[in-house]
Amino acid sequence: MAEAAEGIDVDGVTAWLGERVAALDPPLSFDVIEGGRSNLTYRVTDAEGRRFILRRPPLHGVLESAHDMGREHRIISALETTDVPVPRTIGFEPDEDVTGAPFYAMEFVAGPVIRDAAAAEDELDVDARRAAAFSLVDTLVALHAVDPDDVGLGDLARKEDYIARQLKRWHGQYRKGRTRDLPAIDGVHERLVASIPAQGRAAIVHGDYRLDNVIVSEAGEVRAVLDWELCTLGDPLADLGLLMVYWSEPDDDLVPLQSAPTVVDGFPSRQELAERYAARSGRDISELDYYTAFGLWKLAVILEGVYGRYRSGAYGDVPEEVWGPFGDIVVRLLEQADAAATAAGR
Repeated sequence: MAEAAEGIDVDGVTAWLGERVAALDPPLSFDVIEGGRSNLTYRVTDAEGRRFILRRPPLHGVLESAHDMGREHRIISALETTDVPVPRTIGFEPDEDVTGAPFYAMEFVAGPVIRDAAAAEDELDVDARRAAAFSLVDTLVALHAVDPDDVGLGDLARKEDYIARQLKRWHGQYRKGRTRDLPAIDGVHERLVASIPAQGRAAIVHGDYRLDNVIVSEAGEVRAVLDWELCTLGDPLADLGLLMVYWSEPDDDLVPLQSAPTVVDGFPSRQELAERYAARSGRDISELDYYTAFGLWKLAVILEGVYGRYRSGAYGDVPEEVWGPFGDIVVRLLEQADAAATAAGR
């Protein structure tokens, strides 16, 4: 008998996959893959051990403009013909009758996701860590080299004024859910708004590009880029700036998410990553301090929302050490954003 999982109608999904996967062998088992921060991801396994991935919106709190499964499926499908490694898609189902919400399915890509220092030490040797870092950058270069119009994504979003739109969006999110007074959010926002660099040709922007959003091989090669829900069109240097924010080094005083794989021996520095991106892409990164300041500010706003929900009890009875430290982390991120904006001459 098939193994059920919350959010999955076993019979409905089994029939749906059976129409799209040759020689599918039920019963199917469904396991939630941990680590996602928004949409639900399931590993689906048939009786022969063949594996697939299914993505659907969360069970509760779905926003009207968020969790767009059709949009994610469209992006991944469009990139299948490019040099960007993505899983092969199986299909998209908009009808909620199948399993209670729209969903899509794709192939399973084997390999670890390096989420923290322990995973980096367990899954990759020193040489593979360095290789993974440079493969991550080269894959970002490949993504930014894709012409959205050539792959049918030219109408995915507005192409112009990306940073201005992002600043407006995230500042509005903060003001809407504000639970404490943080003048630095407003202050850094004003500085960033007043000095936005000129945007070049629009590219496909991943929106949350970092090491734990890819699958790598044992040798460190990126096998698949994951988590496309924030993908849009705009300024590619925003991806590089945010990668700098997440890429913690061993001597850093602040690790934004409290744990980072890149503090382990073998990973190159932020400067080495930036230089490789510039050399491989041919892009001018002289304004990188600005994009790093924007990334720091954006992450501070996102984590302030998390902290505010924790303080309101939205996460239930969670130990203080899980979400409590984010209160101070937000303040320190804003301090770094202010310093980065100053370094950028803003």
